[in-house]
Formats: sequence, structure tokens, C-alpha cells
Amino acid sequence: MSTHLITGAGSGIGAAVARRLAERGDDLVLLARDAGRARELAALYPGARTLVGDLSNPERLSWAFAQQTMPDRLDSLLHIAGVVELGPVGELTPKAWRIQLDANLVAPAEVTRLVLPQLRVAQGHVVFVNSGAGLSASPGWSAYAASKHGLKALADSLRQEEHAAGVRVTTVYPGRTASPMQEKVHRQEGKEYDPARWIDPESVATTLLMALDLPRDAEVNDLTVRPGR
Repeated sequence: MSTHLITGAGSGIGAAVARRLAERGDDLVLLARDAGRARELAALYPGARTLVGDLSNPERLSWAFAQQTMPDRLDSLLHIAGVVELGPVGELTPKAWRIQLDANLVAPAEVTRLVLPQLRVAQGHVVFVNSGAGLSASPGWSAYAASKHGLKALADSLRQEEHAAGVRVTTVYPGRTASPMQEKVHRQEGKEYDPARWIDPESVATTLLMALDLPRDAEVNDLTVRPGR
């Protein structure tokens, strides 16, 4: 039985991954932004443990984790949470940049740093759910894409740094996926949202589980998933 720490388990891709792992009997540790959200996640996934830490305030994560009981080992750390605020460079404020850089880049780096000892014990696996915006930036996507380009750099460096410790690192780049975040993106773009046009979160979850379950003689470094319609 494996133990997985998951961010973003409340909806979309994170919910699909958490459900699939729970169904096969793995242990879940679910990161929640506050105590109220922790209770909601505990109700959604009976038997799962929760860990409270606000990804929008990465400077406080070390203190928050120190106040709670951490797992002794982790077989995987799944970074799935993220935020998006679209806008042209000429209109984006420093606050909009910081919100996305903190939640999408600085917080994943800090969570990884804080649980690396447990990942090394288990020779575990770190999975970063990135985005197509982590490979190419489009108009209006500068801040979000910058955070995701940075996340790619984080994963690439971590992979080389932790190879000798047996820690595997995978980045998954999903295209547009039917999720609450995608619905928000469509509102910001002023477009009608039709979830049938985009990737089912279950399909992305399948790719994540494939990477996790790969035998130890191989490692998926980067995996791109695009809508098939």
C-alpha cells in the first residue's frame, strides 16, 4: 500500500486522481487550505488524512506543517492544485503576478522541500501537473505561463538533483481539461464553456497513474496530453 500527498484533490484532475487511488486501497494525505476545507475533503474521502497549508502563502507552509503530524514516508507527491488569472501584460498588476507565481510555483517548490526526506525514504515520485502553457505562452496568458514555465524548470532541476536518491520526477502537460478551472478560464476569455469539447479529468488521471505505476527500471520525465476531439 502506497501513501500519496495530493494538492488540489477537491475538484477536476485532483479529484479524479484521489478517487482512483482511494479505490485501489492506497493511503491519501490531502492538502487543504484551511480547517474548513480539510473537513470537506475528509468527508469526500473517508479514511484519508488531511494536512492544512495555504498554497497562496508559501512562507507559512513550513510553520503550518511543523504544527501537524507528517507521514513517515511518502511514495508520491502529486502537485495538482493551481490558479489562473488571465490578462494582457499591460493590465496585469503585481498582485495578479504574485498570486499565480506563489500558488503555481513557489508553493510547490516549498511543499517539495518540506517533504523531500519522506520521499527519499520511500524512493518516491514527484508529479507536477503543469499545462500546455508551461511549454508555450499565448496572448493574455503571460503570468500563468510564466509560473508554469518556472514549474517545468523546478521539475527538471529536481529530477537531476534527486536521481541518486532514487526519487523520480514527472511533469504532465494537459491541454484544456473539463474542470472548474477551465470554466473560469472561459469566463475570463468571454467564451461559452462546453465541457464536452475538452479532456475528461479521468483521462488525465489515467496518465498520472501510468507514470506512478511504471516499474522502477523506467521513468516518465515529460508527458503531454491533448484533447482528442
